[in-house]
Amino acid sequence: MTTTGAALLLVGAAAVAPAAAEPADEANTLTVAISQQVDSFNPFTAQLAVTTNILDHVYDSLVTVDAVTNEPAPALAEEWETSEDGLTWTFHLRDGVTFSDGEPLTADDVAWTFTTIMENESAAIANGNYVSGFDTVTAEDDHTVVIELEEPQATMTSLNVPIVPRHVWEPVLEEQGDDFADYTGEDLPAVGSGPFVLTEHHRGEHIALEANPDHWRGAPGFSDLVFRYYSEKDAAVEALRSGEVSLVYELTEAQANSLDGADDIAVNFAAGKRFQAFTVNPGARTQDGEEFGDGHPALADATLRRAIVRAIDNEEIVEKAHGGRATAAGGYIPARYSDYHWSPEGDEDTLSFDPEAANAMLDEAGYERGEDGVRVSPDGDRLELRMHVHQDRPDNVNAGLVIVERLADIGIEVENLTVDPGVLSDALFAAEYDLIFTGWTVNPDPDYVFSIHTCDALPEEPGSMQGDAYFCDEEYDELYRAQLAEYDRTARAEIIHDLQRVLYEEAVVNVLAYPDIREAYRTDQITDMQIQPDPGGNIWGQDGYWAFWSAQPVASDEDGPSGPSTGVWIGIGAAVLVLLAAGGFVLFRRRATVEDRE
Repeated sequence: MTTTGAALLLVGAAAVAPAAAEPADEANTLTVAISQQVDSFNPFTAQLAVTTNILDHVYDSLVTVDAVTNEPAPALAEEWETSEDGLTWTFHLRDGVTFSDGEPLTADDVAWTFTTIMENESAAIANGNYVSGFDTVTAEDDHTVVIELEEPQATMTSLNVPIVPRHVWEPVLEEQGDDFADYTGEDLPAVGSGPFVLTEHHRGEHIALEANPDHWRGAPGFSDLVFRYYSEKDAAVEALRSGEVSLVYELTEAQANSLDGADDIAVNFAAGKRFQAFTVNPGARTQDGEEFGDGHPALADATLRRAIVRAIDNEEIVEKAHGGRATAAGGYIPARYSDYHWSPEGDEDTLSFDPEAANAMLDEAGYERGEDGVRVSPDGDRLELRMHVHQDRPDNVNAGLVIVERLADIGIEVENLTVDPGVLSDALFAAEYDLIFTGWTVNPDPDYVFSIHTCDALPEEPGSMQGDAYFCDEEYDELYRAQLAEYDRTARAEIIHDLQRVLYEEAVVNVLAYPDIREAYRTDQITDMQIQPDPGGNIWGQDGYWAFWSAQPVASDEDGPSGPSTGVWIGIGAAVLVLLAAGGFVLFRRRATVEDRE
């Protein structure tokens, strides 16, 4: 496939999907088993993990994350500098970058992408937090982008926003108008500048990408990248055993153990970058204060919410839900990110597992037990709570069973609703739940996962929320703004610790565990695949496209080297970018991206 004019129209959601075509060369096809359906191929609105991971291979961003060190690294921008006051950022684009339709990528495409997000609310759904402090974005020439900030913004070296071709997307935006947020991109040629080109989507069957041979970093090792749907993870594991797929991720402990030592299969364990949690409905409302949903009224009481947290043993969750392959959670940020991670200690450790203390809290607050042992609130509401759990995640299902038992110990009856993810999402958006499971992937810069709990993340109208908890707190918002304006990493980390303290004390967002990453791949199909970070890192869900871009088919060894050419790995090992700014040297670090929404 050539890049010029070769991007195929994607199959519309309502179209009849033809039978999946077999790749011309199966030995040169890397196949990944997936279960989550994409939400949208519109890069301005896509939020689900599977979609953003795929789109990371289709669109480049200004900067990326180093595959080895997890530090900022050049991407479309070769270098950048900032003014002494930190309000003017200049990014210098590399030469010779083209989109997959052959058109050059210029500073105008970058400026248009960011300006669109700044000016169009419907285009800001996925990446609006990146431009929250932007004043203007201009193209000084074809290779120079200047961003003027209204105030310092610590996330400027983490602008992991898909840069789209203006000539493709501007007409779409004009045509869609107010409906742009609902536009899925299914009927649009998937023109990007990434190492792969999105060519097919047959919903529930597969998503196909083809290598971009003219990618500026070098052509990928595999000519085809296919994501194949399996509704059951056990079926995906069997497909891995048979060689039908090359890689399976998010394995259960039992599945990982069963594959460990199998012929031609390698199991990869890595420290988790994701947290498992449940949120409490404290009383849903819009930004204008309109109440909606049917959450249990007693959950507005912080004492009850805190007692719920005290009744649950996160170490028990680790053992019974994750088979020991997880870390018991304290704060919101996984322990993998040691500088931003926080865990309550000393006087701050007020909600550790203590069912006796939880019962005493409820007794003192007037939650009396009925004859059946279930408590009743001071207002006379029986403490019978609905809990929505993802049925497609065994660790969540098992954790839910533990929570039912532990809350019964303090007089709370739980209706355990183990449901399809779509049912769970509907309940979340309608605020028709009491407790609900959630989980987000956290990238090295955690700004996004904190932004979803600001008051601005409350829905403008019922059903339109961007976060996963109807949380709004003035102290939290002040801390969020402070961390975003702090360029000094140590000082910023202290503020981020305080943000986690507020979430912990308010007990609306309650983190249970940081699950280890468990994934497996066929060693007779894939060789020389880059993990992130290296050593000890993961394959699926990287910050960037390193794994699938760098991976080479085993069969290629017979015909000589293929994949990334000599020299294109320059910069992958770069640790920290130290750039000469007006007034001195500035140490830049990266910002996180939204990778997942359950």
